[in-house]
Amino acid sequence: MITILFSNVLIVGGIAFLSALMLYFISKKFSIKENPVLDKIEKSLPGANCGACGKAGCKNFALACIVSSREEFENLYCPVGGAETMQKVAKILGFKAPKKEPQVAVLKCNGTCDNAPIKLQFDKIISCRLANQISVGQTECPNGCLRLGDCVKVCKFGALKINEKTLIPEVDESKCTACGACARICPRGLFEIRAKGEGGKRVYVACNNKQKGALARKNCKAACIGCMKCAKICSQIQIKDNLSYIPSDVSAEKYGEELVKNCPTGAIILKNAQSKKEHS
Repeated sequence: MITILFSNVLIVGGIAFLSALMLYFISKKFSIKENPVLDKIEKSLPGANCGACGKAGCKNFALACIVSSREEFENLYCPVGGAETMQKVAKILGFKAPKKEPQVAVLKCNGTCDNAPIKLQFDKIISCRLANQISVGQTECPNGCLRLGDCVKVCKFGALKINEKTLIPEVDESKCTACGACARICPRGLFEIRAKGEGGKRVYVACNNKQKGALARKNCKAACIGCMKCAKICSQIQIKDNLSYIPSDVSAEKYGEELVKNCPTGAIILKNAQSKKEHS
C-alpha cells in the first residue's frame, strides 16, 4: 500500500516538474522583450494615465508614438505634458513635435446663486449624474450646473473647486492641464476644452440653456436668449436651439469687449489671463 502511494506521488511530482519545465521553455520562446524606446518614451510622459490623449493610458500613448509615421505623430498630443513633453518624445523618435495652442477647461454656465437662485433642495443626492436622472436641478434650469461637484472629484490635478459663494465650479488655470476629465464626467456637457487664446484672452458664452428666452431668463438671469445681437457683431458666431456659440478662433482682442457690452443678459464672458476667476 505504501509502495503504491509512494509511486503515485513520484508520478504526480514528475508530471508537475515536466509541466513546469515545459511552461518555462514556452515562456522563454514566446516572451516579448520590452522595447527600450517604448520604455524611454513612457518615462518621459507625465504618468497621469488620464486618457486625455485618446489612448487607454501613457503606455498605450507611447506605443502609438512608436508605431506612427511622421505625419501620424503630428496628430498625437499629450494635453497633460503639453508642448514640452511632446518635444521630448519627438526628440527620442527623431520627429518634429506637433504644434498646439495651450488649452484650458471652460465652464459653459454662469448659474451662480445670484443669477440662478435655488428653487428645489436635493435630499441626500451627492452625484450630478444621479441628480440629472431624477431631477431638473436645484435652479430648475434643465441644462445648467447641478452644483454637486462630480467634476471636482475626477480632476486629478486639483484644478477645480466649488466656489462657496457662487456654488458653481471654478477653474484654476495654473493647474488645469486640459485633460478633459471634467468634460467627460459632466452629465450636461457643461465643460469645453478651449484654446487659451492669444495672450490668454478669450471670449465665450457661459450658458448651455436651450429654452426660449423668457423661460430661460426665468430660471437664470444670465441665460443666453438667442437674441442674435452677437451674431450681428461677428459672422462666425452660431445660433442654434436658442443658444449662441462663439468658436474659439473668434478674436477676443477684436470682438470681446463689444460682444460683452451688447449681450443683454451677461451670458458672454471675456476672460483675461490676469483674471483670477472664470466667473464674476
